Amino acid sequence: MEIKRLPALSDNYIFLLHDADNNTAAVVDPAVAQPVLNCLDQLGAKLVAIFNTHHHADHVGGNEKLMEKYPDLCVYGSKEDQGRIPGQQVFLEEGDTVEFAGKIGKVYFVPGHTRGHIAYYFPPNDSEEIGDLFCGDTIFAGGCGRLFEGTPSQMVQSIGKLRNLPDHTRIWCAHEYTLNNLKFAVTVDKDNHDLQTRYQEVIKARENEQPTVPSLLGEEKKTNPFLRWDQPALQMVTGMNDPARVFGKIRGMKDNF
Repeated sequence: MEIKRLPALSDNYIFLLHDADNNTAAVVDPAVAQPVLNCLDQLGAKLVAIFNTHHHADHVGGNEKLMEKYPDLCVYGSKEDQGRIPGQQVFLEEGDTVEFAGKIGKVYFVPGHTRGHIAYYFPPNDSEEIGDLFCGDTIFAGGCGRLFEGTPSQMVQSIGKLRNLPDHTRIWCAHEYTLNNLKFAVTVDKDNHDLQTRYQEVIKARENEQPTVPSLLGEEKKTNPFLRWDQPALQMVTGMNDPARVFGKIRGMKDNF
């Protein structure tokens, strides 16, 4: 399964999954259709599935146009998003699976950013070392999504599920927010050497217009404050020990940053 990262809108990423053996493709969170159609034309591949993580327009905006071009494709999304995702045909819950290119993806229910958010995890095959997580707006490189429909407790539980995946998991998040995320992170975790190093690397990458997605989960655990609610440095900054309170305080600080 080859993964193509397609920039869209001002800062979105759409991910096109390509099965070269069968000349088919699936797409994760098509914000708009045209970049997907262009990539499919270049590959000469047929689109067979849309994997939506949640209902926001910048993740499902291309669904209907893609369905017009490929009427036989299947649209996947959360059971909790029924009626909110254009063209949805499959309604997924925690523990369900999806299949593409001979790989089985596990569905995680991760409410917080929205009440129906899900993520798709494709573990590595025997010959591989790295798995792939498509987490929408739950985890960002260096950050996490705003809590539009959920609570800090929900988000801690959701991120906690994903944090337990192997460190070599690639995080395919849906936005290029990394520089701003790390700009905030160094203000709340200022003595974190790994974070300082990553921040400087991302500054250089963005100056050269290089993408910062995907990142590795192991790197997020070391440098992303929204995965570090149980670390003394973050507990000290917030003056709290309870995971949801620590997380909620940091999220509030980021909202006002």
